[in-house]
Amino acid sequence: MAEQHVITVDGVTLTVVIERKAVKNINARLRDTTLSISAPHSVDGAALDEAITTLARRLIQRLHKRQINHAEDALALVRRIASHFPDPPVIDRAEFTLTEARWGSYSATTRTVRLNAVLLRMPRWVLEAVVAHEIAHAVHPDHSPAFWRLLRSVCPDTDRAQTFLNAVTWMARTWRDLPPVERTLLAGMPDEPDDA
Repeated sequence: MAEQHVITVDGVTLTVVIERKAVKNINARLRDTTLSISAPHSVDGAALDEAITTLARRLIQRLHKRQINHAEDALALVRRIASHFPDPPVIDRAEFTLTEARWGSYSATTRTVRLNAVLLRMPRWVLEAVVAHEIAHAVHPDHSPAFWRLLRSVCPDTDRAQTFLNAVTWMARTWRDLPPVERTLLAGMPDEPDDA
């Protein structure tokens, strides 16, 4: 008989249906908000709970990534920005990813640009500046003065975007430590500061 309970992972509430079976591994399938688990009889409850959280997170992220890449054509965006370069590099693939490590990356081997999906929530000029940054790595694989000259010539918002991203990173790391009253005040701030 299947066990059933509710969990919340990364802000997503799921109904978990667990079936103990004669299987070797813990398997998971996500449909809408139901996470179906098949697990060996020998797996203890604590190990199963940990595996369920890990599998749920992986499946939620995979689904989110698929939805993002379906909604926004990363390759079309990257190729449009690449066309602004004096000698536009060839980009074969582009995708939005879910990563904590960086805002974007460029692989010379596969000619692929990967962009952090969080950039889609930011002003468009920030996203486009990160795209330009990664494309510039197709010409200069380092952060040499020539890299920065090329990038700034193609994307005048480069320094402004870097400042924006530094502020976002700082706020994200600091947010939980702020007293609730300060978080509420910051969330209510206007988009444009007063001249005073």
